[in-house]
Amino acid sequence: MGVSSGRRGEGRCQADMETRYNLKSPAVKRLMKEAAELKDATDHYHAQPLEDNLFEWHFTVRGPPDSDFDGGIYHGRIVLPPEYPMKPPSIILLTANGRFEVGKKICLSISGHHPETWQPSWSIRTALLAIIGFMPTKGEGAIGSLDYTPEERKALAKKSQDYFCEACGICMKSALLPLNSESSRDDKEDRELARQISFTAQVNPPGGSETEVNRQQQRATEPGETTSATAQADVQDGQPNSGEEATQSTPTVSTSRSPRQRRAHQRRNPASPGLIEVQHHAVNGSNTGSAILIVVLTFALAALLFRRLYLANEYIFDYDL
Repeated sequence: MGVSSGRRGEGRCQADMETRYNLKSPAVKRLMKEAAELKDATDHYHAQPLEDNLFEWHFTVRGPPDSDFDGGIYHGRIVLPPEYPMKPPSIILLTANGRFEVGKKICLSISGHHPETWQPSWSIRTALLAIIGFMPTKGEGAIGSLDYTPEERKALAKKSQDYFCEACGICMKSALLPLNSESSRDDKEDRELARQISFTAQVNPPGGSETEVNRQQQRATEPGETTSATAQADVQDGQPNSGEEATQSTPTVSTSRSPRQRRAHQRRNPASPGLIEVQHHAVNGSNTGSAILIVVLTFALAALLFRRLYLANEYIFDYDL
């Protein structure tokens, strides 16, 4: 895989891959194409598949200059799914570096931890450049991330040059070309994309994802929950709902649930104390109105009976005369 010993047997490896894998598979076609594009090491990165497994690659990246990783040469594995490039790879660092845990899948927007952010147009080259761009960023508790001190990272960067990978037979001192400012001009587009990926990862919460955010938004706006959540918030704040909020929340409940469903929902989610008190006031008011109506009807009935009795007595008196 390296500049020297890693290139032996490339012709035999290519022939073995052609007989071992289905060349009509989109993943195999894509990986063989990328292997041909990345067979020559640059001064910043190199990656090639293992001789006996096209879906496992070993890579080497140089630490970004003007950072705690300057001078470091780091080695790792890339495990690709059979659905690649429709699904993202998993990335594991094998060299101690103080930014990513060793032997553990790291959590980045280009890795298998975030399939929702992966784009099929990205490649292994893009992933390598993104790893270099991610190294100086803060881990902030993300899966597989570390936040070592600058002194510890610089010591590990110096020590990383002595690392030797037994799986692919690569020594870090000969894995990459010497630094040359003009050797990576062809990577300008990929580097720009890697910077965009890094910026996106810093904006999003650590370990978060767009899918989880969308789920939380959907849960917050489910029918029946908007009205109860708004009412509870108003009770806590001591402020009534505005007319606009009332018109938006009330139809949501009435149109999305039948009377039986609303009763069942009320049994599962009892009203807040403020709502219960309002309901009690409404019940007391309706009882008072009913009592007044009954009294009025009773007096009217009594007046009607009295009139009939009076008229009857007057008729009898006239007859006697």
